[in-house]
Amino acid sequence: MDYKYLVKKLRTKLIMTQTELAEILGVSFASINRWETGKTKPSKKANISFRIFCEENNIDIEEVK
Repeated sequence: MDYKYLVKKLRTKLIMTQTELAEILGVSFASINRWETGKTKPSKKANISFRIFCEENNIDIEEVK
């Protein structure tokens, strides 16, 4: 999964800042920033949090792509 593209597109679609998404997912602002710039990928725990967030908000990850 290309988190660099996916996280940014989802975040902008929801009109959220990196800080807001970080708080929801329980990660730091820097983590969101690194994912969006492609410097790192989410940890397994963060990946699960991201997927749960999408499920709870009826967001189809495939549609975001």
